[in-house]
Amino acid sequence: FGVYKVAPDETAVAVRTALDAGYRHLDTAAMYHNEEGVGRGLRDAGIDRRDVYITSKLDNGFHEPDAARRAFDDTLTAIGSDYVDLYLIHWPLPTRYGGDFVSTWQTLEEFAADGRARSIGVSNFHVPHLRRLAAETATVPAVNQVEAHPY
Repeated sequence: FGVYKVAPDETAVAVRTALDAGYRHLDTAAMYHNEEGVGRGLRDAGIDRRDVYITSKLDNGFHEPDAARRAFDDTLTAIGSDYVDLYLIHWPLPTRYGGDFVSTWQTLEEFAADGRARSIGVSNFHVPHLRRLAAETATVPAVNQVEAHPY
């Protein structure tokens, strides 16, 4: 159940409703400003955290490694969990950082190594971006989440 464009003050109810309907995958992102509501909705539903798969994404303004670490910690705090099942680089666009997505990816590898991200991946990456990651880093992304629909 994705919460893109769900207002922060409506997220907890939307998530609880989705969980009550049987959804067990929650997809959020820092740039949606509703991670806290995802965590609240999960707690309100009374479902064990281990039974729900949670994906979140790193915002473009936090690609610098130390900023990415802080942003990831903020995500965990907002959701109210000590891990996420999947953590993605939302876009290969480090908007406030002179580096690039490769150093950001290497930071996400740390989160996977310490178990706070069960899997790591990317979102909205093109083939050349993926080839760079494969050539320059130790971990191949588990996922490249892309938007696709008939509308």
